[in-house]
Amino acid sequence: MYESEERVSTESTDKYSIRSLCRLVVPMGGQEIELQQVDFAVGGMSLLRTRIREGRRFTVFDIDPATARQWGDALSRWAAAQPVNDGEPARPANDAPGSSDTP
Repeated sequence: MYESEERVSTESTDKYSIRSLCRLVVPMGGQEIELQQVDFAVGGMSLLRTRIREGRRFTVFDIDPATARQWGDALSRWAAAQPVNDGEPARPANDAPGSSDTP
């Protein structure tokens, strides 16, 4: 299971605030995955932002709580069905060799 970091960073504007929830590095490819909570000032809506970095390219998308729950459940079911092997699970980004806390 992946462990999240507490408040890696926070960004705020008058329209929204972003709080980093978890940063991971995928061992077989080196992609960096960051999950962020985006809270909008007007209306109080919160979304889960997923940022995937592959080299210099970023893929970013925001999802609502219901979609996040369905996606999380699907990921958990898939992971539970996989055989145990000698591979290492993804680790928090700050544990990656040569990484630092600054994005």
